[in-house]
Amino acid sequence: MKLSSFGEKFTSKSGILSLMDDLGNALASGEEMIMMGGGNPAHIPEVEEAFKTRLQHILDNHSEFVRLIGTYDAPQGEKEFIKYLVKLLNNRFGWGLTEKNIALTNGSQNAFFMLFNLFGGHYKDGTHRQIQLPLAPEYIGYADAGLSDDFFSATLPEIERLENNLFKYRVDFSQLKVGQQTGAICVSRPTNPTGNVITDEELHKLDVIAQQQQIPLIIDGAYGQPFPNLLFTPATPLWNSNTILCLSLSKLGLPALRTGIVIANEEVIQAVSSANAILSLSPNSAGSMLTLDMIKDGSILSLSDNLIRPYYKERALRAVDYLRKKLSGYNFHIHKPEGAMFLWLWFEGLPISSLELYERLKNRGVLVVSGHYFFPGIDDAWQHSHECIRVTYTRSPEDVAKGLDIIAEEVKKAYRLG
Repeated sequence: MKLSSFGEKFTSKSGILSLMDDLGNALASGEEMIMMGGGNPAHIPEVEEAFKTRLQHILDNHSEFVRLIGTYDAPQGEKEFIKYLVKLLNNRFGWGLTEKNIALTNGSQNAFFMLFNLFGGHYKDGTHRQIQLPLAPEYIGYADAGLSDDFFSATLPEIERLENNLFKYRVDFSQLKVGQQTGAICVSRPTNPTGNVITDEELHKLDVIAQQQQIPLIIDGAYGQPFPNLLFTPATPLWNSNTILCLSLSKLGLPALRTGIVIANEEVIQAVSSANAILSLSPNSAGSMLTLDMIKDGSILSLSDNLIRPYYKERALRAVDYLRKKLSGYNFHIHKPEGAMFLWLWFEGLPISSLELYERLKNRGVLVVSGHYFFPGIDDAWQHSHECIRVTYTRSPEDVAKGLDIIAEEVKKAYRLG
């Protein structure tokens, strides 16, 4: 079978395909596997009960049930959801949004595919522009979203070493190169995979640079404000007409419903809506319908602030303390957990690569993600990128402890044997 360049690109090996294959195969195999690799949110009983109650209300109301399963939305997305989300965001942040500033997509991955290729790649004037990632490592799902080669450029971070085995990545503005070759700047906040939250000052500087270059600043807020608000450190949200803010319902606990939210100026929203129509006719209604009442009455905010965020923060701190005890005396570091649902572990001077460590852990029944996948646009020769792994702590405390025990055993063995 002969494939086009597009076909070859999207059937070749990639980090996100490897991750999702591992997750799916592990779940289907029936084998005991501790899933500490994916970004599947935790099953929080109180949160699931809230969604269950709303779903039952829809099932009991015929007209809403028909809206859920039997009616196409407009390419922009479910109109009532957008209307009330505008009100919620304006009340919370005073952004002055209108209903022309929001579009829905079939998940954030779908949104970033459209946005990246709207601003990156080949232009009619013969130029080629890249998406600039100012702080690698970045989300594994970005790496293969571009339709042309040499799609991303990225900047090595400054590494700030902190006490108690912690460290933090910071944007190295002295090395950041943004110019005619740049189509857009993109940063996630909090960052998947590291749990890093770039500071208000860093975000403001990126905003100024983007406006000076007349290119958009794309902020991936899938884990951020106002929902699910997985932020464990103070951070001020940012939006203006030059910013494209992307939110998601997945990390609330609805990953299967694939609902992404794009907040941008009217021109960008029209472009996303047009792409929606071409790629999938319209976004699905499930996520917007299921959360509509929570958006209307603002309870999505209290759900995030009072249930979801404390749950993850407690789990993160517990996992950090556990690892400190298990790897005491070894040359390991944990990125300061400031948000999201992952620990980013750096084993400095590890004699084996993170990919080899991943394979050894997989053979022991623990799935993590090798850190080398998270550096699109960075020279593969950078040793640091092969010394890190991403670990999620959303499983039960017993599973997480068992998984961390095995990780510690394999890391110690690797250091000892060289």
